[in-house]
Amino acid sequence: MQSSAVFSLSPSLPLLKPRRLSLRHHPVVTASSSNVSPPPNVVSVPPLPRRSWRLSSSELLPLRAWSGLPSSVSTNRFKTAATAVPENAEEGEGSGKMTKVLELGLLFAMWYLFNIYFNIYNKQVLKALHAPMTVTLVQFAVGSVLITIMWALNLYKRPKISGAQLAAILPLAVVHTLGNLFTNMSLGKVSVSFTHTIKAMEPFFSVVLSAMFLGEVPTPWVIGSIIPIVGGVALASVTEVSFNWAGFLSAMASNLTNQSRNVLSKKVMVKKDDSLDNITLFSIITLMSLFLMAPVTFFSEGIKFTPSYIQSVGVNVQQIYTKSLIAALCFHAYQQVSYMILARVSPVTHSVGNCVKRVVVIVSSVIFFKTPVSPVNAFGTGIALAGVFLYSRVKRIKPKPKTA
Repeated sequence: MQSSAVFSLSPSLPLLKPRRLSLRHHPVVTASSSNVSPPPNVVSVPPLPRRSWRLSSSELLPLRAWSGLPSSVSTNRFKTAATAVPENAEEGEGSGKMTKVLELGLLFAMWYLFNIYFNIYNKQVLKALHAPMTVTLVQFAVGSVLITIMWALNLYKRPKISGAQLAAILPLAVVHTLGNLFTNMSLGKVSVSFTHTIKAMEPFFSVVLSAMFLGEVPTPWVIGSIIPIVGGVALASVTEVSFNWAGFLSAMASNLTNQSRNVLSKKVMVKKDDSLDNITLFSIITLMSLFLMAPVTFFSEGIKFTPSYIQSVGVNVQQIYTKSLIAALCFHAYQQVSYMILARVSPVTHSVGNCVKRVVVIVSSVIFFKTPVSPVNAFGTGIALAGVFLYSRVKRIKPKPKTA
């Protein structure tokens, strides 16, 4: 209905016909404009004027269709919005899981790759420059620089450490420093493959130290997995071409100190602060190791990383600096990636990955350095690594409680 529409109501319409009034039951008639006289017994009523009524929408209130709700309430509040459920919701969830798997696979690949490059370049530097303390100090120094840059650029949150926390971390830093020093000493004396074969004995030292200082009694499954590790390392050592006692004992000392670090971290830092996650703890230990290693290196070996000394021993200065820098960067990177993986997987999965990493490092070093390996030596190494894999699987099995 348009607002300008005008409606006319007239008495001529059927609904508005005038009613005939009667007095004393006499009929009533209306007088018209004609000259006809009414009968004598009829009362004459003056004629009603003809009128017309005009109803305009402009003169009335606005007309609204009845909706059953007050006009002040907006009907928009009662509109129902349908929730859109994508048809490919399951596909999106599947793609998210696939992304996590690819990310984890990339981290494992980086972990192995950094290990390979570290062992190759580190071995070349140690072979050319017989100064394991200096090489270890350089690695701690490069790592400390990287940590300082990360904290300065807020790439990783800088922790607030109290004196009590530093005192608790100090023993961990000492054994961490010794562990890396003994590893470099072993790499300088024997082949990379043999050093890592000996380092497969880490579970043996872990079980012994945990039983001595933590009171953790190993299960029969754990003891059974230790036997092939010890036997395999013994067989590989007897048939190793590059065997010498200095390299063998240095690798054993590295196992002892590294596993002592793990035991100390359980015993000393049972209630670790939330701000000290694994990467933060490793960063603090690296900085402390630098300050622990510097005076011992200068007192024992002197300054052997200057261009004049390197040239005096007939080694290319640029090559030594480049390879030392790459080895130090890879040393720090593979440990950072290792902690990143540990934050995403269970300790058992991480242990299995560490076992596979050792196999990858041994095989790659044998291929790169063309290390002579006899069948018996390879068999002993394989048995030791199989024992490490078995240990990583059974060490989480808890003994059944004894029933009364």
